[in-house]
Amino acid sequence: MAGKIQKAPSFEAALTELEQVVAKMEAGQLPLEESLTAYKRGTELLQQCRARLEDAQQQVRVLEEGTLKAFQMAGDAGQQ
Repeated sequence: MAGKIQKAPSFEAALTELEQVVAKMEAGQLPLEESLTAYKRGTELLQQCRARLEDAQQQVRVLEEGTLKAFQMAGDAGQQ
């Protein structure tokens, strides 16, 4: 189906593909049109990786602000 939204690859898959795109471009063997297509794909993958990392960082912040920092041993109350 044209216009069907594809599911974004996992972080690991996107990073692996990004590394492959960069390696191809660094080799300097791609024709101009393929270089432009590879560059576009690389920027898409980079955005996906950054978004997933930011999401993971936000989840860690939530955990640190909630359950992780609130945990204390019963005998440690008042001791520092």
